[in-house]
Formats: sequence, structure tokens, C-alpha cells
Amino acid sequence: MDDPHSSGRPSAPSAVQEPRSDEALMVGFREGETRAFEVLVVRHRRGLFNFLLRSVQNRSRAEEMLQEVFLRVVRSKERYEQTAKFTTWVYTIARNLCVDESRRAKFRRTVSLDAPRRGPGNEEGSAMLESVAADQVATDDAAAAPQIRQRVAKAIDGLPDDQREVFLMRQVSGLSFKEIGEIVGAPENTVKSRMRYALDKLRTELADFADA
Repeated sequence: MDDPHSSGRPSAPSAVQEPRSDEALMVGFREGETRAFEVLVVRHRRGLFNFLLRSVQNRSRAEEMLQEVFLRVVRSKERYEQTAKFTTWVYTIARNLCVDESRRAKFRRTVSLDAPRRGPGNEEGSAMLESVAADQVATDDAAAAPQIRQRVAKAIDGLPDDQREVFLMRQVSGLSFKEIGEIVGAPENTVKSRMRYALDKLRTELADFADA
């Protein structure tokens, strides 16, 4: 699979020109049309990668999880039924992977409480902060950008799990509230409330930047 941040191979333009819906393409893939799957990958890899990256805050792990998402799509193609939007289905796969990853991370943190601390630095933490894209921060002050990225990443990471995933699906991947509700198994109004709470908490956490 191509680098998820790249513009893709020459097949990318054909994905734009392809008139069929995601659901029709998935049916075509189920029936043996390899190109249909390639179009789906080109259409969705960037949005999925960004969601995974902001969720796990580790670029290499997000890339591995992206591969796993599409691998699960391949494995599930024979069972695919055109009963829901493909976007809802594939983001449900991605979300489940993030939930599993979060549980493993919490377990590792719990176990590490009794372990000696390593070295003076926190290289993984630094990598996490670097994974927050600069274009997510509206600022003309290049010198302040690293500090702002750090604060934004910390604020998002500090959101409750249910609010963070809604925020990321909405703001990073551009999914509708209806789609997010289907993915997380909650009513649309509940999803909207989680988004509102998330935005309120982020505004409060980052209020000093807004006033600067």
C-alpha cells in the first residue's frame, strides 16, 4: 500500500473519475474486481490515517493500523452486504482497532508504574507531539507553533474517550454526526452533545491562546 500521506500512484486520478459509490465498489471487489478495492483505498486512506494518527499519536503505529484496517476489509469482503455506508463500516473497523490499542496502552501504563523510569528524555512523547500537523493550528507565528501544537495535542488527549473519538471523526475525518452515531453505537443527539462538550473543554483549555 502507498504512503498514506502521499498523493498516490497514477491510479489516484481514476479514483476521482470513478462514478460508482463506495458501496458499489465494495460489491465489485467482493465479486473479484481488484481495481475497485484500489479505488476505495485511494479515496479513504488519508482520512483513515489522520483519524488513526490523532487517536494513537504515533505515526509508525498509525501506519501499521491503517494496513490492518484494509487487511480486515479484504478478509471481510465475502461477508460484506450493502446494508450500510462503506464509510460507516470501515471507520467502525478503525475505531475498534483504536479501542483495542487504547486498552493495551492503559495496561502498559499500569504495568510500568512499578518499573524503573528509562533515561532522562521522553522520545516517544516528543514524537507524539510532532505528529500533530502544523496546519491544524491557526497561527502566523512560526516560533510559537511547536508550543501550540503541544498544547493542542495535550488538550485533545485529555478529552474523555467518548468525546475525543467524536471530535476526531468530525474534525479530522469530516464524518457526519449520523455516521459517527452509527459507528459508536449512540443516538445522533448524543454524538452532538459529546462534540459540544469536547469543544467547550478545548476552548477552556486553550483560552489563553485565544486571548493572546
